[in-house]
Amino acid sequence: MWNQRPSFRFEIDNFSEKKSLISSKTFVSGGCEWYFQINPKGDRISDGHLPLYLYVANSTTLRTGWKRSANYYFVLLNQSDKELHRSPISLSSNLFCAKTPAWGFAKTIPVNKFQEKGFLEKDRLIIEVHIKVIEAFDGEGGDVSNNKKKKTIDINGFQVFASQVTKVGKIFTEHPDIALDFKPTKQEVKTAYMNVLLRVIKTLDKPPKSLSETRLNKASSELSELMDVGFKLDWLKSKLEEVSLERKKPDVDGSQLSDDDNESRFEEVEERVKHIELKLDEVSLGRKLSDDDNESRAKRVEERVKDLELKLDEVSFGRKLSDDDNESRAQQVEERVKNLELKLDEVSMGRKKADDTNEFRAKQVEKRVKNLELMELELNMCWKPKLDELEEFKLDSLNTKLEEISKEKKKADDADGSLVQQLEESVKNIELMVSHLKVEHGKKKNISSDDGFLLFD
Repeated sequence: MWNQRPSFRFEIDNFSEKKSLISSKTFVSGGCEWYFQINPKGDRISDGHLPLYLYVANSTTLRTGWKRSANYYFVLLNQSDKELHRSPISLSSNLFCAKTPAWGFAKTIPVNKFQEKGFLEKDRLIIEVHIKVIEAFDGEGGDVSNNKKKKTIDINGFQVFASQVTKVGKIFTEHPDIALDFKPTKQEVKTAYMNVLLRVIKTLDKPPKSLSETRLNKASSELSELMDVGFKLDWLKSKLEEVSLERKKPDVDGSQLSDDDNESRFEEVEERVKHIELKLDEVSLGRKLSDDDNESRAKRVEERVKDLELKLDEVSFGRKLSDDDNESRAQQVEERVKNLELKLDEVSMGRKKADDTNEFRAKQVEKRVKNLELMELELNMCWKPKLDELEEFKLDSLNTKLEEISKEKKKADDADGSLVQQLEESVKNIELMVSHLKVEHGKKKNISSDDGFLLFD
């Protein structure tokens, strides 16, 4: 299985003292070059955790359109190989390309965990990375998996370009069992590994003095990767050792010092180039992570806006229902007010009619009272003594009744006509009394005539 043995193992001593970004050496896995980076103090998006990212090495020197499709995961160990953390394995492969030259995990282990006593044995952190390359494409003019622009030829199950046939054929002729235990089955992966093998052989064929320590370390790493996937390369390993020993031997003419000086400069340049590439990759990754973070924040803002819009719609709908209900109630109140106004008009009109009727009846009573006063004068002339006896009673009664009529007239709300009827009844009683007095007066007149007296009316 691809995840049984690590693609690369990296050991960091005195980890608690590290403060700046740490980069691993470049290594080969799946026919491709990689390295990874770790930040001991975390970064701005790791939220106090240890970030770990896998990079495609020398990505800026690859052709346009290059890509790597791969699965990977990290395992963090202490000196006793006790597992501290294992990152998850994604179900789908990750696409490494010019736009996204790195993938990784922003949060692995909390940084403050390393400060706990006994957590990191002897202050050594070991990082293992497991990589499974699914597809590799080196860009225009350099397809690792399948270059359709160039015809390929099958050599012992490996598809190679015409320019590589002689070299690959020689390898299988001299070492026929070289690929008997080769594990990968996908043609594009097999082709990628064959290209790595050819590159290592080409490196070791160069004069030992022309090779730098960095170049030899890279060849050693690639050779280990090739042997891990099943190539039988003991003969090439022996050659690597011979080249390394030959390179270290001093020249008789003392030219070793000059070569070492050139090698030192060459390594310095390589380190500077690698440092610049790391910075470029870091900036690209940071930009991508920042873009991803901004996109995530934008999505959260959009979701919050949608929630607010939904709530606003609910509030607006509720207000609309409330406004409709208030409008309905207002219409009902208006109708009730109109009905009350109509009733008030009816009552006012009824009261006005009642007031007019009472006033008319009062005037009739006043008129009848005047008539009674005239009759009183006549009676006074006819029967003054008798009227004198009734005068006090009659006038007081009439004045009282007139005062009551005036008071009742002012109280229009309570004037329902009953007092007027009482007055009419009183007036009728008085008229009856007057009529009775007239009858009595007539009797006395007749008596006086009989006695020889004549009274004039």
